Amino acid sequence: MKARIRKLMLFILLLSWSLVACQGDANPRSRNKVDRDMITVFAAASLAEAMNQVATQFEATHPGIEVIINFAGSQQLAHQLFQGASADVFASADKQQMENVIHAGRVNPGSEQVFINNRLTIVLPGDNPGDVYRFTDLSRPGLHVLLANEAVPVGRYSLEVLERASKQPEFGEDFKDEVLLNVVSYEENVRAVLTKIILGEADAGIVYQSDIVGAARDDLIQLEIPESINVIASYYVAPLIDSHNPELGMDFIRALLSPEGRKTLGEFGFSYEGQHE
Repeated sequence: MKARIRKLMLFILLLSWSLVACQGDANPRSRNKVDRDMITVFAAASLAEAMNQVATQFEATHPGIEVIINFAGSQQLAHQLFQGASADVFASADKQQMENVIHAGRVNPGSEQVFINNRLTIVLPGDNPGDVYRFTDLSRPGLHVLLANEAVPVGRYSLEVLERASKQPEFGEDFKDEVLLNVVSYEENVRAVLTKIILGEADAGIVYQSDIVGAARDDLIQLEIPESINVIASYYVAPLIDSHNPELGMDFIRALLSPEGRKTLGEFGFSYEGQHE
């Protein structure tokens, strides 16, 4: 009996090893290669395509250096840093999560700086099943709307946009509440909102301008949010106090702040308008 149990345990162990070995990685930059010098960047999910491009350019000018990027919602990244995750650079989609990491003692106060801005927009499936043609249509009863969770920067920005709209006569004071009645899901990050819209799981969602540009898909419709109520999101970057490669980390931050870095980010829908929070 004991021999049979040992064989079963060995089979389970070998199977688990096989599954780990076969697992793919959605982000080719997240593979850890210990035989090369590297820096680790924790970056907001909305930066994915743009940050990968900046990293490629950085590696081209720093032969032998690999940039490892961990993409997730800024609040998830901040939590990982609270838990002691190792990183060299933190790029947050808002000031709040950067301040949380500062208060946790992982980033020096004053070392953070705005490196790029973003704006919000409405995204619709290409066939527009909800017949959404104006921002005000989001409050129409029966519509299926997606927002990011309020803990995520884009979720907080989305609620701020709705709050601003409710203070203007053309939308009405109940506009925010009416839109929220249509929300069928609050997603953990902006990419989850975009993915569900691509899959046709809702009629409309609020994402960043950069998400539409980065997706570069013909099966999506963008509907602009009126300028008077839109939010300019400020992205912050800072080195980690306990960085294993502080000089390389600062080099990467300088690359983000450089004219070439901002030009690359601009190609993915970002803009630089200074600090707005």
